Amino acid sequence: MAGGGSAPGRGERRYLESLLPRPRRVELSGEVDLGGGRDAVSVRTVTDRSIRREGYRISIDADGNSTIAASDESGFFYGRATFDQLVRVHGAGHLPVGTVEDWPDLAVRGVMLDVSRTKVPTLETLFGIVDRLASWKVNHLELYMEHTFSYAAHGDVWAGADPYTARDMEELGAYCSARHVELVPNQNTLGHMERWLCHERYSALGIAKGVVKGPLGMPFPASTLDPTNPRSLDLVRELLGELGASVPSGRFHVGLDEPWELPAARHLEWGSWVRRLRSAPELEGREMLVWGDFLAAHPELLSALPDGLTVCEWGYEADHPFASRSEALSGAGVGHWLCPGTSSWLSILGRVSNAIDNCRAAAAAASSSGGDAKGMLVADWGDFGHLQYLPVSEPGMAAVAALSWCESSNRHLNPVSVAALLDLHCFDDPEGHLGAALVALGDAHTLLPCQFPNVSTLVLNLYFPQLPVGSGLTSDIEVSHLDLVESAIDDAVTKLGRARPATEHGRTAVAELSNSARLARVACRDARERLRAGAGGRLEDVAPRARAWLASELADVIAEHRDLWSKRNRRGGLEESCEWLEHLRRCYLAGATEPDWASPLVERIRRSEEGNR
Repeated sequence: MAGGGSAPGRGERRYLESLLPRPRRVELSGEVDLGGGRDAVSVRTVTDRSIRREGYRISIDADGNSTIAASDESGFFYGRATFDQLVRVHGAGHLPVGTVEDWPDLAVRGVMLDVSRTKVPTLETLFGIVDRLASWKVNHLELYMEHTFSYAAHGDVWAGADPYTARDMEELGAYCSARHVELVPNQNTLGHMERWLCHERYSALGIAKGVVKGPLGMPFPASTLDPTNPRSLDLVRELLGELGASVPSGRFHVGLDEPWELPAARHLEWGSWVRRLRSAPELEGREMLVWGDFLAAHPELLSALPDGLTVCEWGYEADHPFASRSEALSGAGVGHWLCPGTSSWLSILGRVSNAIDNCRAAAAAASSSGGDAKGMLVADWGDFGHLQYLPVSEPGMAAVAALSWCESSNRHLNPVSVAALLDLHCFDDPEGHLGAALVALGDAHTLLPCQFPNVSTLVLNLYFPQLPVGSGLTSDIEVSHLDLVESAIDDAVTKLGRARPATEHGRTAVAELSNSARLARVACRDARERLRAGAGGRLEDVAPRARAWLASELADVIAEHRDLWSKRNRRGGLEESCEWLEHLRRCYLAGATEPDWASPLVERIRRSEEGNR
């Protein structure tokens, strides 16, 4: 019995290590040859009301007679998903003999995709993601929105973004429902409203206007609605009503994270805003989800939270204190979920080990006796141009799927095991190289001595070329470290060349990761040339010939990025995504950087302000 008493035998272990998620109870011994292909496999279903909700029991006898028992439709769906994995693991016409009993730890096992930071996936791409997530027993999906829904009266905000329409959301919702996934609407309603406030029509609704000093003192677009302005509530209610009408879920995520411009002296206004939203008719009958960062900073607000609210406690590093935060929320009687991240954003290649450990910490806290979290939601953000490709996020998605289903059976997860699982159940690479390349690329950044939260140190100089290398934030980096990173990237690219994925998703992933690796090599060469040029580590000190090579190489990466974008995403947002790299290329060609460069959006707002003077 795995996940319970005795250790699994060799035969059981073979199947256990190949299932995503690993079931909690498995008793398998021997195999049966059905004498045919996959069509020879037939399964009988039996209703058993004693089986827990969403749970199932698979029984396979020595003659190959197979039964899936469950008490509800979700259980039958998940039982069939595990059965199909068993068939896939051993090959058509063969099955193990024995039983599998399984049920979930958590009622909510979710993924949130950022579709507002330039990248709006096509419906076909979303359907593929849903198919994979559902087969891994994920039952909750959110599309994080700021300006990428086609609100009827606000075309000036979403113009050029290729937003989702009400019909798109209805079609996606039906697709999800057929696979036992709840599609939940997600619209930020306080912070991260810069795509609205940058327009003159809405600017008066913000606490600040134009470009302000944001996190870490960097220029930042004004992004926070003024919660005391009645027109702010009017706008938000309109958005909630229109999006909610096309996604009739019993839940609605209203965001409320990172209200950067709300002064500490006005923190009580956050609580008042929550209560006004909770009483809005547009949210009547729905569970209201909010992010937990503001409450973590102001725990005195916990006692005044309204009923019908669930706090999504997020933290994206391996050492985030999920356990203590869960206990604090439980102690205040506040329902909550724990929300790790895929660690993909601001990384190009990912941060795979951190993502897995982050998910493991959240699952351990959710399963402990000190907290009573009812769900896990892994966040996949696209900050700063969404330059990372979809496969870079999939290790984190696989980790949260496994750990939220059964923490005790899946706590063993590590980059090697996740790579093998993705090759089997995501990329269908029988050679087993694609997953290995993905996780090797995703951990290449760990070969650098300095690490920072929410970013890969390896690529800081790509996003912000004005930052020095070898001093300041990256004072410990030496050429020898970069040599190690580039060697690891080269080894991973060799693995990519050996991959033979059978799916279009896998074949596209090979091309995407190859381009990511090429961009990471540009980062390495850039940093190496800076270190060799002088103690300041400035781009301005790099020799013209080296800068010309960097500019040429980057031009090829940008061209490939444009081609790859169309394989999974709508065109809207592509130019802004490319502008992050085009800005860097201009810096290479000019041999100069802009000290206050922050983002294409900031530059656009600045140009608008100058034009209005």
